[in-house]
Amino acid sequence: MKRERNEREDAHPAENMKENFMIEGRNAVIEAFRSGRTIDKLYVLDGCKDGPILTIKREAAKHGSMIKYVARERLDQLSGTGKHQGVIACAAAYAYAQVDDILRAAREKNEAPFLFLLDSIEDPHNLGAIIRTANLAGAHGVIIPKNRAVGLTATVAKASAGALNYTPVAKVTNLGQTITELKKEGIWFVCADMDGTRMYDLDLKGPIGLVIGNEGSGVGRLVKEKCDYTAAIPMRGDIDSLNASVAAGVLAYEIVRQRLG
Repeated sequence: MKRERNEREDAHPAENMKENFMIEGRNAVIEAFRSGRTIDKLYVLDGCKDGPILTIKREAAKHGSMIKYVARERLDQLSGTGKHQGVIACAAAYAYAQVDDILRAAREKNEAPFLFLLDSIEDPHNLGAIIRTANLAGAHGVIIPKNRAVGLTATVAKASAGALNYTPVAKVTNLGQTITELKKEGIWFVCADMDGTRMYDLDLKGPIGLVIGNEGSGVGRLVKEKCDYTAAIPMRGDIDSLNASVAAGVLAYEIVRQRLG
């Protein structure tokens, strides 16, 4: 829930880049965009403004891909081919769904919507594990933000143990705004927070969105303010935090218990 440091990414940034489907070189990246490939993130040589790079930046803006401007040394470090030409794209391993697809899945099953919303989860193993839990708990889908969060990398797919084939994942620009829109559909939102109400004392039945926060800082203030409840997991040990995916599992199954009851 809080204070879990994402040491894996900090320690091995180049290795984590290679967990994505990487596309290197200007023409290759342009063609990836034009073919409809989902690009999560672009690494572009800082200060480069020639024609192909400007074309790539326009395509990125059109498709909502995040751009990070970095030094040549960083690109060299990340490159698997040594021929990046000033740009490396990280392509998603799976296609993203739309939020409407998730709501449609609930309607088709004649069930009250049950959603997971993840506020800046950065560890691909955590994201994969949460998607797996969402599937097993009967959730209709998972929503993640475009920025400051891991996307659907190959590692996420592996960690989901196949759940990514069955559980739609939507990527949105603004998680808080998405919560506001979903409230119009009658969905209530509960976020994990150490200072919240004990989860057993909350009514978590009906249409619900479970919000899980970043491994280190928890749910952001602006997102938390949009939620209807904050839920705390009772802890009896000597430390005061849980891994994000474990917290998601504990809270998800309290929701399952109440929905079944």
